[in-house]
Amino acid sequence: MSEEKKKCGLYLRVSTEDQVREGFSLPEQKERLEAFCKFKGYEVIDYYEDAGISAKTGNHRPEFERLKKDIRAKKINTIVALKLDRITRSIYDWENLMTFLDENEAYLDCVNDEINTTSANGKMISRLLMSVSQNEIERTSERTKVGMAGAIKQGHIPHKAPLGYKHEVKKLVIDYSTKDIVIRIFDLYYNGYSYQKISNLFNSEKVLGKNNWCDSTIVGILENEIYKGDFVHGKKTKHPTYYEDVVPAIISKEMWADCQVQKKKNSRSYKRTLTYLYLQKLKCPKCNRILGGKATTKKNGRAYFYYYCNDCKIEFKEKLINDYFSQFIDELVEYDSVVNQFFLPLIKFKFDEPKEQLEKEISNQKNRLERIKKAYINGAFDLKEYNEEKSIVENAIEELEIKLSGTDCLDELKFTPRDILLKRDIDYINKIKLAKEYKEQTKMWKDYTREEESELIMRFVDNIELSMIGTDITVKQINFRDSICKPCKELFDNGYIDTTKPAIFGNIIGNIRFSNYLPEEEFGELIMRLRQYYDVGYTEATYYLDKQVFYFNFTEENSAIVRVFPLKDYYKVDPDCKIKTYEFGIIYIREEDKFQMKKIDSAFECIPDETNDSVTYIKEPTPISIGVKPARLTEEDVEELLQEEELTMQQSN
Repeated sequence: MSEEKKKCGLYLRVSTEDQVREGFSLPEQKERLEAFCKFKGYEVIDYYEDAGISAKTGNHRPEFERLKKDIRAKKINTIVALKLDRITRSIYDWENLMTFLDENEAYLDCVNDEINTTSANGKMISRLLMSVSQNEIERTSERTKVGMAGAIKQGHIPHKAPLGYKHEVKKLVIDYSTKDIVIRIFDLYYNGYSYQKISNLFNSEKVLGKNNWCDSTIVGILENEIYKGDFVHGKKTKHPTYYEDVVPAIISKEMWADCQVQKKKNSRSYKRTLTYLYLQKLKCPKCNRILGGKATTKKNGRAYFYYYCNDCKIEFKEKLINDYFSQFIDELVEYDSVVNQFFLPLIKFKFDEPKEQLEKEISNQKNRLERIKKAYINGAFDLKEYNEEKSIVENAIEELEIKLSGTDCLDELKFTPRDILLKRDIDYINKIKLAKEYKEQTKMWKDYTREEESELIMRFVDNIELSMIGTDITVKQINFRDSICKPCKELFDNGYIDTTKPAIFGNIIGNIRFSNYLPEEEFGELIMRLRQYYDVGYTEATYYLDKQVFYFNFTEENSAIVRVFPLKDYYKVDPDCKIKTYEFGIIYIREEDKFQMKKIDSAFECIPDETNDSVTYIKEPTPISIGVKPARLTEEDVEELLQEEELTMQQSN
């Protein structure tokens, strides 16, 4: 080796952390390597510089690859580097490099490390040094991961803020000027819009002043876990880390999950000429594959729909599923119209749009507008760019101010979950007492178009389980979406929504509307408010657990039970069902009781408010003038409320 002329390639590598930690700049390395070669009598053939690249396994270093190519071509026979870790920090890579050097009769020499790859002892020492180097990088990586995990759990997301969010004090928080765009994207996709249709719509509307919305942007938003409050670190690696509930959520987890299962139905290639109510909802009871749909059209133009499995040779009419649905479809429609379409959005809106956050965001946007003006004055923007940026911010301010006015209106309305139960009680009595008007005012399942039926089923139903009894297909169970079941269950558990249950009253069997326990002052207030519309009666009943029978002194003829509810929280008081009898309250309506307000329409359009305390549930009431709040908000109602609010503000100014 000593007789062979050393033709050297000087390898210089620096990463950004090296420069900060040890001052290993490329010029410094070059100077020291040249001095070393001069001292050793080596001939310098070429320089190979990899700047800003780590020596971790898998990193591509173009100059190091060029160096190896020159070794194969016998242009050079010795690598000279400052330290062993300039070459690699991986034992695996080092072993491969030594094999490569042996095969090409080449060597390695390091200025700061006593490396001699021509002997067994030299190779052993190099392996020990490499083990220390790899241990150092692995320990650094572990410390970095622990620190990163802690930061992410605190809400410090190491990425650019996605649409709907912004960084405040290094934390990711909701940007109230853009979050509604995200909500709209999820809503549109949930309701059947494809990626392309959403991007085309946004381009036509120039949302955020842009006309370059594309499919991939919409896909990226819909698939991003950040919008349900979660974060995936290293998503494109083999071992990503999932962090749950680390940032404020814009979309519920249920809605996010629902949108993921919509992908096949919403794909761009999906074309539908006939509306199948249960497509993608039914699975074969034999092989568990999703069933296909087909239809035949008769001469009269009427279509008949079927679902089938080719593999198992199963086929049945859609009517089989419709008949099962008919048992509770009207109740589902009522829930959709009364709760999901009105009360919950209002309550959620008040929860999601706190006034102080909106006011703060308006202030931030106004400050941003001032900065844009100053930047334009200082020549940072031309006039066209200035007007575009100014328009975006002014539109954001306008949207936020509309929301702020809306929260003021909602504060005045003061909707509560108790209003849901009251509205359902009134609707039930309206169905009995104002049957004609109820049919005119209320859209029932039979009034839905097939497209509307499909949309309702898509929103509510996750899937339908089928079973086979012999050769007959039967419906085993309908599984509703979590986004519907969860709020409904919470309302029921808290006593604010009812369900229909079969019951025995002495020797009479029937169905009753049953709600969960509410404290006396709460159900007393509900009865008080209900009596302002209808002179309902109130009594109490004993329920015998062993016989599962109600007994009560209910002698009035031609009376209808409105609702039954427990007078104690028996789930807590008697979790093991050891008490023999339970006490229930019963609200009922007599045949002679009529609607007490002058305008019949108010029975459907309004509900009594909580401000009147002259009627109680233990005394016989008399018809009085009462305050009401709207039970249905149309776009015109909202516009009128906002106009009144604006007029009031102008008068005060």
